[in-house]
Amino acid sequence: MYQTVLAIERDFLDQFFSRTTKLKPVLITFSGIDGSGKSTQIEKLREYLASEGFHVRQMAFWDDAAVFRKARSGFSRRVLQSDGSVGSPEKPALRRDKNLQNWPLFVGRSVLHLLDVVNLWRVVRKNKQPGSPIIFDRYIYDQLAALPMQRWWARAFARLLLRFAPKPDLSFLLDAIPEEARARKPEYPLEFMHKYRSSYLELCTMAGMELISAGEPDDVHAAIVECFGRSSTRQLHSRKSDQW
Repeated sequence: MYQTVLAIERDFLDQFFSRTTKLKPVLITFSGIDGSGKSTQIEKLREYLASEGFHVRQMAFWDDAAVFRKARSGFSRRVLQSDGSVGSPEKPALRRDKNLQNWPLFVGRSVLHLLDVVNLWRVVRKNKQPGSPIIFDRYIYDQLAALPMQRWWARAFARLLLRFAPKPDLSFLLDAIPEEARARKPEYPLEFMHKYRSSYLELCTMAGMELISAGEPDDVHAAIVECFGRSSTRQLHSRKSDQW
């Protein structure tokens, strides 16, 4: 099944990226709870597109778009007493950052998220090129998912910010079972992981993301490529309709 899907989608890609200078740039984002497999799937999609001859740019929201990164990291370490390390099954971490929620933190984060969106526009405009996909590891969605989305005011703020944020051509939300995700990347309490996942699912509907069910890496990759093919075909047909 995996190879069959890839063969079918290759035909879509050949159509989509033919005459690339006449097609708009493609912005793809990957989101999901920690341990959902984002890095693995980004690498698989990047390698797949590169093997087909497409120039792919890979970016990370935190490294390339987030503002005041050093100050934010320093605040987490010194004030919130966060571990700051990346957890692994052999060496669990004790993170204290996005899982801590109160009004002062919400106000501060809201201001930072607004500035992130402003800078995100600059970054996207600078790097998007016709026919050359950009893959983002996390996006503004991942910042918003850390808010208490079960609260109406958090949802209202998220909707407001989404109205102004650059809209990707395709946004993937990689779903994951919190227990399994935490086993792969033990950094946050399990209770928070469940709330975190619920916030992502809320945002999925709100932002029109493509929900990819949890599964084996190859099956997840096949689902991603299939979604990408459908999106490519819609854009191709839209372009043809505009020409008519």
